[in-house]
Amino acid sequence: MKFNYLKYGILAVVLAAGTSSCEDFLDRPTIDNYNTDNYYETDDQCISGVNYLYNSPWYDFQRGFIKVGEVLSGNYYWSNSPYLTFTVNGTDEDLVNMSYSLWAVIGHTNTVYDLLQESPASESVRNQCMGECLTWKALAYFYLVRTFGDVPIIHNNTEELVNGTYNEKYKVQKADVYEYIIMTLEKAMELLPRSSSAGRIDYYCAEGLMAKVYLTKAGVTGTLNAEDLQRAATYAKDVIDNSGRSLLTNYSDVFRLANNTNEESLIAWRWTAEGNQWTSQNTLQSDLAIDGFDEFGDCWGGWNGMSVDLQEAFGVRLLEQTPDAWINGTDTRRQATMMLPSDTYSYFWQDKGGFDYLRFIYDTDYNAGAGTLQSATGSNTVKHLYGNAQDHVSGAGHSAAYMKNSLATHVLRLSDVYLIYAEAMMGTARSTSDASAIDAFYEVRHRAQSTYTRPTSITWEDVWNERRLELAMEGDRWYDYVRVAYYNPQFCINELRNQKRNSFFGLDDLYEAYYNTGNWTVDETAMRYDDSVAAPNVTESSFTLPFPTEDVVFNPHLMEDPIHEDVRSLYSY
Repeated sequence: MKFNYLKYGILAVVLAAGTSSCEDFLDRPTIDNYNTDNYYETDDQCISGVNYLYNSPWYDFQRGFIKVGEVLSGNYYWSNSPYLTFTVNGTDEDLVNMSYSLWAVIGHTNTVYDLLQESPASESVRNQCMGECLTWKALAYFYLVRTFGDVPIIHNNTEELVNGTYNEKYKVQKADVYEYIIMTLEKAMELLPRSSSAGRIDYYCAEGLMAKVYLTKAGVTGTLNAEDLQRAATYAKDVIDNSGRSLLTNYSDVFRLANNTNEESLIAWRWTAEGNQWTSQNTLQSDLAIDGFDEFGDCWGGWNGMSVDLQEAFGVRLLEQTPDAWINGTDTRRQATMMLPSDTYSYFWQDKGGFDYLRFIYDTDYNAGAGTLQSATGSNTVKHLYGNAQDHVSGAGHSAAYMKNSLATHVLRLSDVYLIYAEAMMGTARSTSDASAIDAFYEVRHRAQSTYTRPTSITWEDVWNERRLELAMEGDRWYDYVRVAYYNPQFCINELRNQKRNSFFGLDDLYEAYYNTGNWTVDETAMRYDDSVAAPNVTESSFTLPFPTEDVVFNPHLMEDPIHEDVRSLYSY
C-alpha cells in the first residue's frame, strides 16, 4: 500500500480543524486551533470531529463516482472517455483519484475511531461517533472490493506505520473482504443510536448498507447463496418496518437542496460551499451541467449527456416519437433524471421563472451563450444539479461559488432498500408472489407512475430494470453489474455489448427547427443514431478495474494472487 493512504489518516484531525459546518445538522462549534491532546474531549468536539468524514475524504471520488457508476454501465455518454469504451488503465487520473480517496477515507476513519476510543466524552456520544466512523469505513471498503476485486485490509493505521508494513500488504480474497465489511457494520450497528439528528448516520442507515452488502456478497463464490439473500431480506425489512422512514411523495424532491437531509436519504455525502476548506464541497454540477447553467463559469458537462440506452429504458425514442410522447410519459423519474425537448423545471432558475431546456439552448435573450445543442445524445442530466446562484441561496441559505455547492450526494436511499428486499425475497428463484416483496416493489414503482397497478408477482428482471430507472445517475448501476457478474457474467456481458452507448447525428437541426416552428420533423438521411462504432469488448475481466499503476510500483504484492484471511480471528473492535 502507498504510504499516502495511511498518512491521510494521521492528518485527520488537522483536516477536521479546517472544515466548516456541513449543514445545520452538523452543529459544529467554532475552533481556531487544536490538536489531539486537547480535542475529542467533549461531546461537541467528538461530534464536530467526525463531521468532515461526511465530505472531505470523499472529494476526489466524485468524478469516479460518475465515470465508473454511470459511464461504464452505459447510463451516461462521456465523449472520448475510456470508461465508455472499456479501455481504462492504471494511469487513468479519475481511477487514481478514486482509489486514493477511498483509501483516505479508511485512513481517516481508522484514526478518528482510535481517538474517540480514548475520549472522556459521554459514552453515548462516543459510541455514536465511532459508529459513524465504522459505517464510512465499511462503505469505502464496499466501493473498493466492487471496483478492484481482491484488496488489502488496513485495520489499524498506527500498527501499519509502526511495523513499516504499509507497502507490503497482500490482497485479501473478495469473500474475506466482504466478511470484514460485515464485521465492521455489525460493530457500527452495535454502537449507533436508533435515531439521530437529520442527515447523520444512525443504526438503520448502517443496517440498510448491511442489506446491500449481503445482497452483493450472495453471489461472490460464483453461485447465489440463499442464506446471504435471506440475511439481506431480513436487514432490509427491519429498515422498512422499523426505521420510521418513508419515501417522499414526489421523486424529484429527493434531489433538491432544500431537502438535503430528507428521510429517504440514509447515507449521503453532506457537502458545504461555506468556509475555506477546499474538498468539503460538491463539484458535480461543474462536470455535468450544460455550459452557462450557473453564473460562475464552472459548467462544462453539456457536451456529454444521458445515454441513448437509458433514454430507451425510459421509453424515449427521439427519432421515432414526437415530444408529446415523453412529456406525457407516465414515469415521473424520467424528467427528474434527464432533460429533453419541451422539458421545463420550476426548481431551476427560479428567479427567471424557471428553466426551459430548449430556450436555454437557442434563445440568446434567455441565455447569452445560447446557439447550439451541446449534448451528443440530445439529453442532459438533472440529478446533481442545484441550478443558478439564486437557486442555491433559496435552497441552502447561502451562496454557491466556483466549483463549490452544498447539494448532498445520496449514496444509499430508502427506495434502494425496498428494491433490495424485493430481490432478496426471491432467493435463488427468478420470481416471487410474496406479498411483502411485491409491496416493496410497488411502493417504488407506484410513486413514479401513479397509474401502475399492483402486480400479483414480480420477476428478477422487473427488479433489475426498476433499479436502473430508480437509481440512474446515482453512481450505482455499474456495481449492480459487478454483483450479478459474480454469478452470471454472461448476462452482464450480453447486456452491455447490446447497449446503445453512442451518439446521434443531426439533433441540433431537429431541435432548433422544433423550437422555432413547433414542428418535429425527422430527416432520416441526416438525423440518425451512430451505429458505426463497434460494441465495447466486454469480457469477464471487465468487471474488475486495474489498480493504479503507482500503487503496484510501491507494492508489487498487488499483482500476486490474493490470500485468505480469517478476519474474525485476526481483527477485533
